[in-house]
Amino acid sequence: MSEPRQRYVLFVCTGNTCRSPMAEAIATSLLADAPQTRSITEVGSAGVGAAEGEQTTFEAVQALNRLGVPPAAKRSRALTRDLIVQADAIFGMTRSHVRAILALTPDARGKVELLDPDGEDIPDPIGGDQSVYTQAAERIRRAIQRRIKEQRL
Repeated sequence: MSEPRQRYVLFVCTGNTCRSPMAEAIATSLLADAPQTRSITEVGSAGVGAAEGEQTTFEAVQALNRLGVPPAAKRSRALTRDLIVQADAIFGMTRSHVRAILALTPDARGKVELLDPDGEDIPDPIGGDQSVYTQAAERIRRAIQRRIKEQRL
């Protein structure tokens, strides 16, 4: 019996310093606990307007800590056509992120969708206090849990 092919799931926000790194860390943690996906899904993140090499915000790291999720040791990176092509599934935090992904790579339409299964944007917490970041992380976690149940992740 052959090993299942590894899937690559990409989360996309604006600067790749808040929402998408939180989604990357949350998905990595949840998938590690899901026996059917434990070793077959690789997770990454990028930003449509990201500067290369920025750290995840302190508030995002704190929000992850409050959820008991270890933050990913990563730096921000810009979304590229290559990342889009490599990904098997891509989740944007907002409708504008989905549009930006498709503008960069129109033929990715079948693998790009909004993270929130209800079609709602996940607002950018940047500039908000810690409670805003924690609320964003909780929304991201709920959306990812639903996507795992739907077998979209």
